[in-house]
Amino acid sequence: MTSLASKAFCRVERLCHHLPVLLNTFLVFSITGEVSYLVLVEAPLEADQKKTEWSAWWKAVHLLAQYFMLVNICWNAMLFLRTSPSIKGVFLGGEGMGQGWRYCYTCETHTPPRCSHCYDCNVCVLRRDHHCVFFGRCVGFRNYRYFLSCLLFMWSGLLYATLMNAEVFIVILKEGVTLHSVLLLLIPWIMLVSGQVSAQAFAFAFIADTCVVGFLLVSAFFFFHLFLMFRGQTTREWYSNRRPYSLGLPGNLSHSLGIRWYICWLSPLIQSPLPGDGINFRVTGSLDPTR
Repeated sequence: MTSLASKAFCRVERLCHHLPVLLNTFLVFSITGEVSYLVLVEAPLEADQKKTEWSAWWKAVHLLAQYFMLVNICWNAMLFLRTSPSIKGVFLGGEGMGQGWRYCYTCETHTPPRCSHCYDCNVCVLRRDHHCVFFGRCVGFRNYRYFLSCLLFMWSGLLYATLMNAEVFIVILKEGVTLHSVLLLLIPWIMLVSGQVSAQAFAFAFIADTCVVGFLLVSAFFFFHLFLMFRGQTTREWYSNRRPYSLGLPGNLSHSLGIRWYICWLSPLIQSPLPGDGINFRVTGSLDPTR
């Protein structure tokens, strides 16, 4: 009985571990499908323009742009999940242990500067930034490029989807700001369950709301990590107000995105090797926290 309960708990735990990824995947493809519908069926708004050559080119450009962003989001997310930033398989000895090295009692090994233990991943991570709850994996030295590129295309995709869904908000509020329209925008689930709106109206309102909320959330994450990358900091170093490894803007970009930092964000196909090894870092400032 205990063994059966233990197996059931392990399965639930594995499901919960993958749930954020499954939910994000569902939302990304739902938003893409809804925006594709808006482009193919609803746009352009004028009836006499729907069958013109200009309309066909307009739709082709929009579809190409949104699927370019979708492919980059999925590809960077996949590489982020498949690229382990941990110390597993990394030879940490040989260079000697200098300032900043610590001993991890969980991993039973000495770890280099900027490396810390993640209790969710149960392993030490090189140049650990934080544990991303949306992907269920740590952001570290080897997968930071894919994390930031994924954020970039998620931000641009949500901005695009929000602009395309502006017409949805206009249609909902066309007859004025009424209690019905406000409730449909704020709590579409309640309106659907109570039978106040159709399933189609709910779907459009829900996805439009998701685009706005997602855009604001991703914007906060994206610009915060841009700020950290420009300063050569990790999130943990930002908390303690330390910048001991800043190499100037070009150097910080290179150490985060690789030697082709100026173009590698366009596609994960572009090779951009990292100049360091995630173990040794050039110290340019004080290692002591200031707060």
